[in-house]
Amino acid sequence: MKKVLIVLLFVSALVQAQKRKTEVSIKDGDFYINNKITLKGKTYEGMKLEGLLPNSRMVQGIYDDLNPETRDMWKYADTGKWDADRNTNEFIKAMPEWKKHGLLAITLNLQGGSPQGYSKGQPWINSAIRPDGSLDDAFMKRLERILDKADQLGMVVMLGYFYFGQDERLKDGAAVVNGVKNVTNWLLDKNYRNILVEVNNESNVRYDHAILQPERVDELISLVKSMNRDGRRLLVSTSFGGGFIPVDNVLKVNDFVLVHGNGVKDPARIEEMVRIIKAKPDYKGQPIVFNEDDHFDFDKAYNNFIAATKAGASWGYFDYRMKDEEFAEGYQSMPADWGINSERKKGFFGLLKKMTK
Repeated sequence: MKKVLIVLLFVSALVQAQKRKTEVSIKDGDFYINNKITLKGKTYEGMKLEGLLPNSRMVQGIYDDLNPETRDMWKYADTGKWDADRNTNEFIKAMPEWKKHGLLAITLNLQGGSPQGYSKGQPWINSAIRPDGSLDDAFMKRLERILDKADQLGMVVMLGYFYFGQDERLKDGAAVVNGVKNVTNWLLDKNYRNILVEVNNESNVRYDHAILQPERVDELISLVKSMNRDGRRLLVSTSFGGGFIPVDNVLKVNDFVLVHGNGVKDPARIEEMVRIIKAKPDYKGQPIVFNEDDHFDFDKAYNNFIAATKAGASWGYFDYRMKDEEFAEGYQSMPADWGINSERKKGFFGLLKKMTK
């Protein structure tokens, strides 16, 4: 009898834990959270904000380096050691403040991003997906904590599965497919409803496996779409490098369009990219989202953030620690300071709060 009671209590706790508070959906090209259109009725200097999803690239929330030869590159100055749990703890602690400033979504990635901002080689090993496509428990436990916090706060997570420079950690295309199935099943089993899947970051950039490249990545998008629990599936897309217009085979199957503003110095080009996408025959009215852009100028009347908003697209902030900058700078460089405490961070979050409040 005692064993039965313990089992019942465990099952009850599991069910309770999976009663999710936040659900993202798309209707008529607009984002909704819990069946309410985002930023309802909001405008900024004549620009409509309703239906948009302002976001920030925070891909290193579950970062770790499993390569002992490079692990010390990310050590904290105050302890002289790298600590993956500390990184996730500080990330979670910062999340409520991001939300208070109007941030509705964050981008995470199971293989992170370059911990140097940009880098040619990537000898570090940062992957929640093992060589055979199975999942690393430690990485996934850190991910679960962040997803739970986002769910509690009413935030959306754009979850990337693969990152170039780390995808070669998987042994072959079959392992990639296995990884996609395992991650998607994990998300569905845990009943997460606040997830937008980004199969891979910048699919047109340096991927080793053919199935992650533009010509075939639609196969993985379709795979995610085919998986469901009681008829419920995850919304899914993939992104492309800065200034690149999504290819037709991806536009045909994605639920939302992901583009990047890296390398786009003229804000007018941001508007032009949106116009080009909308004019493509295979565009079906999906919401367009910039979820990576390392251009700032938040004090100016016209910048990439404003340009995207003017064009009716969501915009995402990407910041890294540039050469000789202090610890407070950037969100992608490891170790990260997840607070809003540099001039660039204050610039973005200040403008975001002004626009959305």
